[in-house]
Amino acid sequence: MEQVLEKVAYDCDVLVIGGGIVGLSTAYAITRAAPGTRVMVLEKEQGPARHQTGRNSGVIHSGVYYRPGSLKARFAVRGAAEMVKFCAEYDIPHAVTGKLIVATERAELPRLHGLVQRGRENGIPVRELGAAQIAEYEPEVRGLAAIHVGTTGICDFVAVARQLAESSGAEIRYGAEVVRIDRRPSLGVAVRTADGAVVRARVLVNCAGLHCDAIARLAGDDPGMRIVPFRGEYYSLTRPELVRGLVYPVPDPAFPFLGVHLTRGIDGGVHVGPNAVPALAREGYGWGTVRPRELGGTLAWPGSWRIARRHWRYGAGELRRSLSKPAFTDAVRRLLPAITSDDLVPAPAGVRAQAVLRDGTLVDDFLIREGPRTVHVLNAPSPAATASLPIGREVATRALTALST
Repeated sequence: MEQVLEKVAYDCDVLVIGGGIVGLSTAYAITRAAPGTRVMVLEKEQGPARHQTGRNSGVIHSGVYYRPGSLKARFAVRGAAEMVKFCAEYDIPHAVTGKLIVATERAELPRLHGLVQRGRENGIPVRELGAAQIAEYEPEVRGLAAIHVGTTGICDFVAVARQLAESSGAEIRYGAEVVRIDRRPSLGVAVRTADGAVVRARVLVNCAGLHCDAIARLAGDDPGMRIVPFRGEYYSLTRPELVRGLVYPVPDPAFPFLGVHLTRGIDGGVHVGPNAVPALAREGYGWGTVRPRELGGTLAWPGSWRIARRHWRYGAGELRRSLSKPAFTDAVRRLLPAITSDDLVPAPAGVRAQAVLRDGTLVDDFLIREGPRTVHVLNAPSPAATASLPIGREVATRALTALST
């Protein structure tokens, strides 16, 4: 096999598809762990971090929500500390602000207490607050009880992605959309881009986010899941002085979404949202963006219909808040009674790449799978930006193992 491999003129050792924060972190981790390894990144957009990385709320998550022992819990806790250190090292805007998780109804109190226990199991400092103590942190916020999580922060994840690209030393090709993959276990992979260029590599890493399942299938692997895109719609607060930091509701454990929350960003503005509604395209940032082939693929996946049947009540509420600004405002007023509809100005939306299994299960953890000479990152929604440095190291380890065989 070694003799065969030597006869091929490889353009790189490891080829990463996807120039979001996970793909760029993987490239960075590979060159850190194995200096001299030739890494190339293909990104279909004209710059890095144009989708999930650049369209989230900029929160460095603490890891308080995630099941102890899961990749999300381990990588978020570790990644949050590493992200703060990385930002400090490269002078990237960031702040460790802490956040409040607020219960506004009695039915939420047991779930709030459960988050206290989960946070402690994950090694996260959590302070329990009564109704009167909430005002110490957020004078305008009302609730029955809350917890304060001290390790949550905010940063500029697009700046982080750019720094990872620069520091990785990888060759990065923008405007390079992958249209075909030819994988041969004895030779490696050859990838053709839309402009007709061909790139040959020993190992392929799929960090394509919203398109990761399609890339896996192009490589000849059955991912066993489909990406079902959910759009998260945001507003900006015209009176940012109403919110000092980060304020979250108690999440519903049946869903991977955290609910409408208030986030003071690194620029001083306050984002409100997101909700979670089905997107009509992988990059469907508004109701007017419809791609029939992508929508047809979502509707053809059995898991999509099982989600709809199982969670239609929740979905109906999210849809109502998407189509009705007063309904969205009412949801925010549960936390921030002083807010009015006039205080909310539409802001750019994001789309979450949510992996869904055939039986309708929403994949709750990061999902990384391997094939011959390939590593696929198949579920990396929030808190993937927070956890991107540990995720990158994990993917790099698997890629380098494939490279050595």
